[in-house]
Amino acid sequence: MSGDDPLHRPGSADDAGPYDVIVVGAGPAGLYALHRLRGLGLRTLVLEAADGVGGTWYWNRYPGARCDVESMFYSYSFSPELEQEWEWTERYAGQPEILRYLDHVADRFDLRRDIRLGTRVSAAHFDEAGGRWRIRTREGAALTASYCVMATGCLSHSRLPAIEGLDDFGGSVYRTARWPHEDVDFSGRRVAVIGTGSSAVQAIPLIAGQAAQLTVFQRTPNFSLPARNRPLDPAEWTRTKRNYPRVRELARQSVSGVPQAPHAALGSALAARPAEREARYRHAWEAGSLFSFADTYSDLITDSEANETAGDFVRARIRETVNDPAVAERLVPRHYPFGAKRLCLDSGYYETFNRSHVTLVDLRSSPLTRVTPQAVVTGADEHPVDSIVFATGFDAMTGALLAVDIRGREGQTLKAAWADGPRTYLGLATAGFPNLFLITGPGSPSVLSNMIVSIEQHVDWIADTLQWLSLRGATSFEAAHEAEDAWTAHVNALSAATLLPRAASWWTGANIAGKPRTFMPYLGGVKSYRETCDAVAADGYRGFIVT
Repeated sequence: MSGDDPLHRPGSADDAGPYDVIVVGAGPAGLYALHRLRGLGLRTLVLEAADGVGGTWYWNRYPGARCDVESMFYSYSFSPELEQEWEWTERYAGQPEILRYLDHVADRFDLRRDIRLGTRVSAAHFDEAGGRWRIRTREGAALTASYCVMATGCLSHSRLPAIEGLDDFGGSVYRTARWPHEDVDFSGRRVAVIGTGSSAVQAIPLIAGQAAQLTVFQRTPNFSLPARNRPLDPAEWTRTKRNYPRVRELARQSVSGVPQAPHAALGSALAARPAEREARYRHAWEAGSLFSFADTYSDLITDSEANETAGDFVRARIRETVNDPAVAERLVPRHYPFGAKRLCLDSGYYETFNRSHVTLVDLRSSPLTRVTPQAVVTGADEHPVDSIVFATGFDAMTGALLAVDIRGREGQTLKAAWADGPRTYLGLATAGFPNLFLITGPGSPSVLSNMIVSIEQHVDWIADTLQWLSLRGATSFEAAHEAEDAWTAHVNALSAATLLPRAASWWTGANIAGKPRTFMPYLGGVKSYRETCDAVAADGYRGFIVT
């Protein structure tokens, strides 16, 4: 291909365009998308709001921030050379190490020249007459591209609850999702942490190590498993590097995107003898993995009674760990099935509540009412604090997308199209929005999987699609409404057959007031999803309208 073929047109990001592709976001998805699309000769520009690459790993710098997928598997597979040259230091890498890795990728593949940092996209409107996307930034730039790829991340739009009096608080206020780049020292300070999700579970033990007094405000306790983090053994590294092709293939053929050897049917937790079941759960507890319990029994997320056996096991471990029985009972999750909220991985979280200067406040029995200049007030109690840390989570999956004014055919907004919950075909595209691609969008495995595996699969699929379109001289690619309806119904049916929608989780949008309640990720697993996407492409992109 040559000449006027858009897949082989030279160019750089030095002028205003037009571009073949504009990618929004320079996290792990945006970086790989740029590398892959630029390799096809597509004139590609990445727009990133932050002042550096890395996405979630640029913003989330709170104490203890680390990945909950093992480092050797939470890494790109597209370059064998990159696999062999980079060496992780810990089983679960911390934020600084992951950001160094992503910076290394940006430099090694010369990606920065096509990335505009400090550039927040405010609007993306499809121009039907011209068949192009018109992109506007908050800084005033106006750009055009044939295709728009949203690589904005599933957990990138943080939320801060509206609390009376917060603006008048006289101390320092921090958010785990927007942590300062300089070190924060809590020595000698009275600190409040509001929220007990994954970020808080990681941060609380380290903040407790500094603070004179730590008060944790908890609305809903989470199930957390010990991470068993450790330095990586060089011999382990050597073995993994030698076997990377097999490791990657196992990951792609798994349910969760982490390498797992094929095993026999797991059977039912209710059919197992109590001693056998206890031994399996003990093995999962000691494994230090988010996915460990998935390899115990097949009915844990479909049968309430089976699920309760796993939940009871973890509750017993919490009670064993926390010395004060009253505090332990407040930390024990009761009101939702085990695994129906994303499990947390921790390093000493429950043990932290054995420290004399750490207090747990149950917001269910004593709701947070306001903040004064010197304190956090709950019910009739006033808690004097010098610093407040908000670990209150994200408007997940859709928040970052809907924060942009995206308009498709006839000026329809994405916000209106998704008024009753997100609707996509394969989590990759949405009807009425031609030439718009979503990376790890709602309706794909995304947050239920190893994100790097899912990112690479989506980027490769998009790149192959653009190449296919170019070979045929096609200029418009859009999900059909019928395909979107069928896929959305399929995603909903899979989740409805499980216990997972029974929790008020960010998977369902329940943490955001007014957000439609729908289970957003695809539950069929990485292997099944990949096979479906490949089959759609092999069948001439069944379910898409190609012009």
